[in-house]
Amino acid sequence: MDVMIIATKACTHRKNLEKELECLRIPYRVCFVEDCADLVQKFGIRHSPNLVVDDEVVFRKQPTEVELHAYFDTKK
Repeated sequence: MDVMIIATKACTHRKNLEKELECLRIPYRVCFVEDCADLVQKFGIRHSPNLVVDDEVVFRKQPTEVELHAYFDTKK
């Protein structure tokens, strides 16, 4: 499973999302919109943060802990 956070460098929610993914033991990578114009265009990024799983945007906002658990429980 390829999990990617796409966020601005100034996004205050990104660190929370990272912590929640770490608690769920989900490996992820972070891509910053300032450095990845290709991803911004490809996924139509307009807000921060975004969570992309297996090349699909699954959240275009800061998901709640419950939303993250529910989503990743279906991926097991």
